[in-house]
Amino acid sequence: MGPLSGVRIIELVGIGPGPFAGMMMADMGAEVIAVDRKGAASPVELPVDINRRGKRSIALDLKSAEDKEIFFKLCETADAVFEGFRPGVMEKLGLGPDDVLKRNPKIVYGRMTGWGQTGPLAHAAGHDINYISLSGALHGIGPADGPPTVPLNLIGDYGGGAMMLAFGMVCGILEAKNSGKGQAIDVSMVEGSSLMMTLMHSLMASQRWAPMRGVNLLDGGAHFYDTFETKDGKFVSFGAMEPQFMQEFIEKTGLDESWMQNHLNFSKWAELKEELRTLFKTKTQEEWCDFLEGSDACFAPILPFWEAHKHPHNQARNSFTEIDGLMQPAPAPKFSRTEPEVSHGPVEKGADTDAILKELGVI
Repeated sequence: MGPLSGVRIIELVGIGPGPFAGMMMADMGAEVIAVDRKGAASPVELPVDINRRGKRSIALDLKSAEDKEIFFKLCETADAVFEGFRPGVMEKLGLGPDDVLKRNPKIVYGRMTGWGQTGPLAHAAGHDINYISLSGALHGIGPADGPPTVPLNLIGDYGGGAMMLAFGMVCGILEAKNSGKGQAIDVSMVEGSSLMMTLMHSLMASQRWAPMRGVNLLDGGAHFYDTFETKDGKFVSFGAMEPQFMQEFIEKTGLDESWMQNHLNFSKWAELKEELRTLFKTKTQEEWCDFLEGSDACFAPILPFWEAHKHPHNQARNSFTEIDGLMQPAPAPKFSRTEPEVSHGPVEKGADTDAILKELGVI
C-alpha cells in the first residue's frame, strides 16, 4: 500500500507540522510509529487530530532509562526518526543524532525547527508568522495600502517546514540505501519558506518585481490576478495572466478589445481592476461558475475549506475521503501503480504500546 511501503519511521510527537509530515509519509504507506509522551494530554492536543491518521502509537517517558532503551530499540528497527523540539532538547535526553546513530548507523535523523539548529536565533521561541517574516515571504502578502496579511500558518509550518521535512527524509532514506550510512537533516522553516520564494527572487532579478507590496504580477497588484466579490457576497478567483486566457475572458464577457492593449500596462491596472469589481458584482458566484467554469478564462469559485469536498471536480478525483464519519483531504499525490490509501483514522495515544513492546521483545 503506497510507494513508501516497507519503510519504518519513528515520529517523536510534537505540534502541528511534525505530525503533518508523519501523516504524509503514513499516507504513502510508511509504517509511522508515533512516540507519544506518557501522562495527561497537553493543552495543545486536539480532541480530533487528522494528522494522526494511519499511524501506530506507543507512549513513553523519555526521561526514564527503561523507556529510553525502548526508544533506542525502536530506532534500531527503523529507517528514519524525526523530531521538532528546540535545539539541544534531544541531546540533553541522550537521544540526539549522535546517540541514535551509534545504535543504528543507517538511520536518517530529521530535525525540524523554525530558525534551524544553529544561528543566533536558534534557541528563541517563535511561530510560523515570525519565520516567514525573516524569510521575506510575509512582506509580499497583503494590500499596497496596509500591513502584510497573515496567510494562515501554511507557508512556514507546512510548506517550508513539514513538506521540506518529508522531502528531506525521503531523500535521506534513498541516500542511506546507497551509502549504508545515515545522517542528520536540519530543516529550518525560515529557509524552507525562503526557498519557496525562488520565483520572486527571479522576478526581482529580471526587473519584473517592484520592491513594494500589492502592486506586482502575483501579489494582487494586477487586475487579471486577484479575487473579486460577487452579487451574493461570495468570492471568485480570476487569474487570466497570459494574453490568450485574457482574450477568452474578454470574448465571453463582451469587454472592449482595448482591454488586450492594456493587459500588461501597469499604469492601467488599478483602473481595470475597478471595472472588474463592478463586473463581477453583476452575477452570483453560482452564475459566474455556470458562465466561466471549465473555460480557459482561469476562473474558480472561492470555497470554504469545509465545503470544498462538494465540488464536482474534487468529487470526480476522490480528492477527499471520509474516515470514521469525518470528511478530510485524501492522500496526495496520486500514483498509477502504488496508490496510497489511509489505513485507519487518528490513532489514540499509546494505543499500540503493548503490541510494539511485544514486537521488540520487551514484554
